[in-house]
Amino acid sequence: MTFWPKGMIGVVEIVDVHPGNIQEKGFFCMRSKPQSDGYRKKLSWLLERFKEGLKLKIIEDNGRPKGFIEYVPIEYGWRGVQGNDYMLIHCLWVVGKGKGKGYGARLLAACIEDAKKQNKSGVAMVTSSQTWLSDKPFFMKHGFESVDFAPPCFELVAIRFDGKPYPKLNHGWEERAQTYGNGITVLKSDQCPYIEDAVHTIVEVARERGIPSTVIDLDHAEKAQLAPTAYGVFQVIYNGNVLTYHPLTKRELNRLLDRHA
Repeated sequence: MTFWPKGMIGVVEIVDVHPGNIQEKGFFCMRSKPQSDGYRKKLSWLLERFKEGLKLKIIEDNGRPKGFIEYVPIEYGWRGVQGNDYMLIHCLWVVGKGKGKGYGARLLAACIEDAKKQNKSGVAMVTSSQTWLSDKPFFMKHGFESVDFAPPCFELVAIRFDGKPYPKLNHGWEERAQTYGNGITVLKSDQCPYIEDAVHTIVEVARERGIPSTVIDLDHAEKAQLAPTAYGVFQVIYNGNVLTYHPLTKRELNRLLDRHA
């Protein structure tokens, strides 16, 4: 999909990434560190998810990547969501200087068009103002509605094309968190390549503070769907309570642990 943005000189193109070109195009995130553990694990994860219908689209301006969208049939989604016949967006991200040029709107429109072609009932996304997830207002401007909420900061938004029910969040977060014992438990997947470094930081801090730690790999979509937060793919549990659901620096993590001591 190629187009000429109004008022700009150059070609902007939405590229479909698939097993045949992913080595060349990458997947946008961590493209400068293709030998890192996070990159390699994300690559392997994507190659398996393509088989389940995952789509990855990168928007390029004169061949330079400016943003991307990753989405999947909701039944195979890696968020704390349940539903049928929807597309679920995992990530929609436009990098710094690319913001304000309509790239995000074009990526979202491409996803919606694809969902309609596949006769889906709609498109949904878990949003948040406090994580790496996209924030709610962008989607509301494009016809989405708020359909469910999970504390402390997650909101499920959706746009539907027919009268079938909206998807819902898999509530019961506190109860699921309390099933984990004392110490730090990290639940993580390879859906985000930045998670790997975050886990190393957490384990190192736990060791320095003498706190027992366990890392559990979420190796299937259903495990992410039933995680203790709506984010699904990364959460840190401390003594049966959710401590955080996004990566932290050592200093930030130590401060957080001090407050929960």
